Parts: sequence; C-alpha cells; structure tokens
Amino acid sequence: MNDLTYFAQIDTNNICLQVHVVTQEFIDENPERYTGIWVETFYNNPNKTYAGEGYIYDAQTQDFTAPPYDPPPIN
Repeated sequence: MNDLTYFAQIDTNNICLQVHVVTQEFIDENPERYTGIWVETFYNNPNKTYAGEGYIYDAQTQDFTAPPYDPPPIN
C-alpha cells in the first residue's frame, strides 16, 4: 500500500476548500468522489505551508499561503 499523503482541493481561484489524507491512486480511482483540482500539501516539510481552508495555492512554488487577515472593526 502506498503512503498516505495530504491533498488539498482548490477552486478556480486557487483557494483551498478542504484537505484529505489519501493516496494519489485513491484520488485517481475515485473521480466521482474527488472532483475538481487536488494538489499535494505538505504537513511535515519546513519549506512548505500546510494548507487549510481558505489558504491560497501558488502553482509556481507549489505552496500555500495563509489568507489575508482582516481584523474586525473596533467599536
């Protein structure tokens, strides 16, 4: 059995929608379950950012960045 890997589903704007722990083979064999674009995200790599919901994917670096933080207004 292949090692499990972290994959992030991204939308057409490269925004992470969800993360699953599966094999690439499982994704390939289940296209009805894994629709859209799935890219690998790295949990234990100090040179990569682990994807979370809302994170932005950069195809050139094959890495994610955190979404911009918009603090709530102070009343």
